[in-house]
Amino acid sequence: MAVLLGSTPLTIAEIVAVARRDESVVLSDEAVERMAASRAIIDALADDDRPHYGVSTGFGALATTHIAPERRRDLQRSLVRSHAASSGPEVEREVVRATMLLRLQTLATGRTGVRPVVAATYVDLLNAGVTPIIGEYGSLGCSGDLAPLAHCALAVMGEGRVRNRDGVELDPGDALAAAGISPVEFAEKEGLALINGTDGMLGMLALAIDDLDDLLATADVAAALSVEGLAGTDAVFAADLQELRPHPGQAVSAAAMRDLLAGSPVIAGHATRGFTRVQDAYSLRCAPQVHGAARDTVDHARTVAGRELASAIDNPVVTLDGRLESNGNFHGAPLGYVLDFLAIVVADVAGMSERRTDRFLDRTRSGGLPPFLAGEPGVDSGYMIAQYTQAAIVSELKRLAVPASVDSIPTSAMQEDHVSMGWSAGRKLRRSLDGLMRVLAIELMTAARGIELRGEGAAPATGRVVAAIRERIPGPGPDRYLAPDIEEAVELVRSRTILNALSLTSSKEGSTT
Repeated sequence: MAVLLGSTPLTIAEIVAVARRDESVVLSDEAVERMAASRAIIDALADDDRPHYGVSTGFGALATTHIAPERRRDLQRSLVRSHAASSGPEVEREVVRATMLLRLQTLATGRTGVRPVVAATYVDLLNAGVTPIIGEYGSLGCSGDLAPLAHCALAVMGEGRVRNRDGVELDPGDALAAAGISPVEFAEKEGLALINGTDGMLGMLALAIDDLDDLLATADVAAALSVEGLAGTDAVFAADLQELRPHPGQAVSAAAMRDLLAGSPVIAGHATRGFTRVQDAYSLRCAPQVHGAARDTVDHARTVAGRELASAIDNPVVTLDGRLESNGNFHGAPLGYVLDFLAIVVADVAGMSERRTDRFLDRTRSGGLPPFLAGEPGVDSGYMIAQYTQAAIVSELKRLAVPASVDSIPTSAMQEDHVSMGWSAGRKLRRSLDGLMRVLAIELMTAARGIELRGEGAAPATGRVVAAIRERIPGPGPDRYLAPDIEEAVELVRSRTILNALSLTSSKEGSTT
């Protein structure tokens, strides 16, 4: 079903559907009415002798410059062209689509003063799959994501660079014509309204939350396989022990690991042989505490995202009683902080995963497994270098966990003297998420091999995971070209094949695993 804009705030699931699966969008009748009403206010102010920011003045440090009526459309056009100044690698299509969708949602609130035709053109671009090309660098996360949003607005004008649904770069005029879309000439305030939002940051946050819901569920699966493969105990995951420290995410992770390990012959063997280790290492025993804290952090980020999704970000903004007022709601601090917080979480969860993997490869800590899980130790190196790859990624994740939001560089002749750097926080978080996925994939393939080499069988749930891995990656044996196996494991995580093998749902949109 099409995603309806203008009745209720978008959900993360709806953003993901449009950004990643090309779900269509439609404007509600109420949204069109609100936009028409607020546009009438802007049109009245355009005839006023008094200056009104964004309507009859310049922008930023040039806000005191009066613009004559006959030059105001030139002003809006110049604003968009000059602000479309990004550089660097191309931003991912899903991020650009999320950014456009979220700007469209703000337009639909009727608080920006744009004409309905402007919003309708954004709808048409999204539904036609026409996506502006945006460079990675350009936004400071204050006064909104100015450069990225300006590239989106430039496409509405029929200018700049765009790709069609197939990813082919086309002349923007030709792309719009092929989709039956007419370029828009912006009237007073419209160019400003299209670039003054936190939509790029919010889009990346929404997509990251969607990714982390799956990745943290996968982390619980990987940890459970490692506990079994290393002949650990599940006693520490008991519900009554978790209740002594009632963090909700911890309880969810511990319950997931208990379920995954239920019926494990390895753990059942402790009852007859005894559990001689006394205590498992922290990377096994404390997995619910770390994964749970990560879940709780994601839930905090979800709360922040929900508040932002219910917002109307623009400067100036048309208030409910018809005033045009300047404000500071475009500052990206709330989003920048949680984007950075999530990068810290990702680094820590990945670091714990790598420590579990390393235990499998050390014969003094693996509980009787061959060195490096090699088929013929000495001749074969097994998974030695796979762990090196994990270690390299984890080291990078620690660097990426350094907050972007603690930095600020003044711009616009000191008018914009404090900025959030939230866009940069979002960009590095996306790289961090890719790293976490790869680290977990290597742990999964390592733990599966460890379970098989131990030779005592697996729990019903963990056995299904091992079977899913074996459909794509061969079991223990002589050394083989390992990079393709790692990529197969990564795809098993990316595609949710691991979670689907267990019929698991993640905590998306507030539900629990």
